[in-house]
Amino acid sequence: MKYQNDTHSKVLGYLLWIFGFLGAHRFYYGKPVTGTIWFFTLGLLGIGWIIDLFLIPSMDREAGLRFQGGRVNYSIAWILLTFLGIFGVHRLYMGKWITAILYFFTGGFFLLGVLYDFWTLNDQVSIENRQKGGGILG
Repeated sequence: MKYQNDTHSKVLGYLLWIFGFLGAHRFYYGKPVTGTIWFFTLGLLGIGWIIDLFLIPSMDREAGLRFQGGRVNYSIAWILLTFLGIFGVHRLYMGKWITAILYFFTGGFFLLGVLYDFWTLNDQVSIENRQKGGGILG
């Protein structure tokens, strides 16, 4: 069976865009540098945030080309990181039991691990999918 390239969800991208002035959608689509800039400048004072409303389809296509699809779903991993990151649930989902337990007892390595994961989660999921053989084309 083959794997699809549609690794990220446009629906989730647009939902995260609502909080886009904090860079959430940019982190999701694998753009941590501009996500950080958006976070500290409130979406380039709202201008970049509005422009991104129209750029999400292209960011989604680009993410589909850059990242490996597979058994670990990007959207689920991102939702778990966003809402339960300090407990390490996203790492548990990816099969990283040791760091998941460490995150649980240290508040996501005192939030520094959570910040690291916001920067690298797409690459982590891609590596897991590549190592485990990816997912199933529906």
